[in-house]
Amino acid sequence: MYARDVMVSPLFVVDPNATVAHARNLMVRHKISRLPVMEGVNLVGIITKKDIAYRLRQGEPAWRRRPPDRIPVGALMTKGPVMVAPDTGVREIARMFVKKNISSVPVVDEGVMTGIVTKTDLMKSALIRALSCPVGGVMEDVATVSRYHSLDHVVGVMRERNDKVLVTEDDGTLAGIITETNLAFYEDEPKISGVVGKDVTIRRRETADGPGGQGLMVIPPVAAEDLMTSPVITVTADTLLPDAIALMEKHHVNSLVVMEDSTISGIVKRDDIIKEVAK
Repeated sequence: MYARDVMVSPLFVVDPNATVAHARNLMVRHKISRLPVMEGVNLVGIITKKDIAYRLRQGEPAWRRRPPDRIPVGALMTKGPVMVAPDTGVREIARMFVKKNISSVPVVDEGVMTGIVTKTDLMKSALIRALSCPVGGVMEDVATVSRYHSLDHVVGVMRERNDKVLVTEDDGTLAGIITETNLAFYEDEPKISGVVGKDVTIRRRETADGPGGQGLMVIPPVAAEDLMTSPVITVTADTLLPDAIALMEKHHVNSLVVMEDSTISGIVKRDDIIKEVAK
């Protein structure tokens, strides 16, 4: 299979002077995660939901943070994206995704962009469908945060790991998951801009030093529990990849949490499956 066999066309595009709010609205309306950025007929960049998601970090004072309707797409986009020809093989594209740590490639034919291939498009290829190993053979470990952790902390962990995070309850059980989509499409700007926190009572886990108990904790205006998706779709380590892929398609997700009884064992992601094809 080649790029032309799996690419998406026609495309929604955006101008570098358009606002991030406009780009985000296009993504939400059309259920897409990236937009090629065009100056006339020239491709100058790509803006993704991840680019939008990571702008939410609150390290700067509130008065310096601009809302998305005042940020130009050109300020957040990735410039000079990797491009492929229509006859580029699917396995070669998978290797590009892994080696260059990218999630899409525009397809350009004689200087004209004709489509785009994303990781989602690769998941529909025959190479992916031919995989038959169990989830346990490709799963990874996964970072966790408390449901009371701040937006800053969540974004910091996600940027450091370049990955999604799981949200846990006070007792360590699974509460939810936070992905770039959760961050990029979170729309409560008054909260993001910084209002007062709220007091909550949490239950501390029992430790070797003594029993648990209750304590008062002030959590920030935007906490992990405000951002997460719950419930989380889970599988066991012996689930076969074709069944896991079917489950991802059914629930429109690109990752599944791997559980053993009520314990988190890891996560299997679309990226892990693509790596298998890239070998």
